Amino acid sequence: MRFEKVRIAATSHVLPEEVVTSEALERALAGVYARLRLNTGRLELMTGIRERRFFPRGWRPSEGSTAAGELALARSGVPRERIGLLVHAAVCRDFLEPATASVVHHRLGLPHSALAFDLSNACLGFANAASVVATQVELGAIDAGLVVAGECGRALVERTIATLDAKRDLTREELKASFASLTIGSGAAAMVIARKELCASGARFVGATARSATEHHALCHGDHAGEGMLMQTDSETLLHAGNSLAARTFAEFLAEMDWTRETVERVITHQVGVAHRKLLLGTMGIDLALDFPTVETLGNIGSVSLPLSWDRARAASFVRAGQRTVLMGIGSGLQCQMLALEP
Repeated sequence: MRFEKVRIAATSHVLPEEVVTSEALERALAGVYARLRLNTGRLELMTGIRERRFFPRGWRPSEGSTAAGELALARSGVPRERIGLLVHAAVCRDFLEPATASVVHHRLGLPHSALAFDLSNACLGFANAASVVATQVELGAIDAGLVVAGECGRALVERTIATLDAKRDLTREELKASFASLTIGSGAAAMVIARKELCASGARFVGATARSATEHHALCHGDHAGEGMLMQTDSETLLHAGNSLAARTFAEFLAEMDWTRETVERVITHQVGVAHRKLLLGTMGIDLALDFPTVETLGNIGSVSLPLSWDRARAASFVRAGQRTVLMGIGSGLQCQMLALEP
């Protein structure tokens, strides 16, 4: 899909204050490590993640999404009455019904004419939602839309630790399948997307390309478990399958956008781990210096990772006006979407 009339009017992100180190998580797993005769330090060694952040217990995704949405609206200058669509795109939701988007819509005071719904697609939800909103703007169905997401990894991480600690006959393979759960962090992000007449100075949304490899849907499964969640991941197989899908998607993205690898000046990737980032960019022939990493200190924040990294890259002047930029999103399933932007 190519866009001619669409701009990103503003982005924003919100981070919790509480910092939780990988070392602290391993202290909580001391009994597990002792039984399996493992040395501490392996979590950071395997993932490159030193720390992540958590919102307080009892926090709801709509709280972060509302805060990020308020900030993005203020930055955009787009009047609330021009917002025609709100999409809540996080993995985490306040409840199964109604849509968390309804809570955020009410708290932001958006007009009754603005449609609101949740879009769930693992870590790819935000990129998918941005493409949906951009398409509505391009077609003239709406003047502007707002994408929000609020993720909290605390419940998943704490439930994972408790489950591992309680299983006295735990094997190393079972621990390995739960390791990806310990990389998850928390945060919120928002993006205002509007037609160019409303934000002439905003980043141009050039287009989007999406591809899938759903034969790999069983590689990562997460579901409710007691008061939290549990997730089982074949991390190594997922790494290589996801990398292969991303490489194919990138080749087709370049053709669809009429760009070349050499003309791409910046990339923003979904933040999973250091090894994932190196393999992904190496396979696509992209210099690591063109990417803006956040995973070492923020972990994997699900759907929030991609827009948060983009927002921080803009704030740090890593991405400057006119630079061709690719936002590379991927989610378990497997699904991949890449967005072409010109700030």
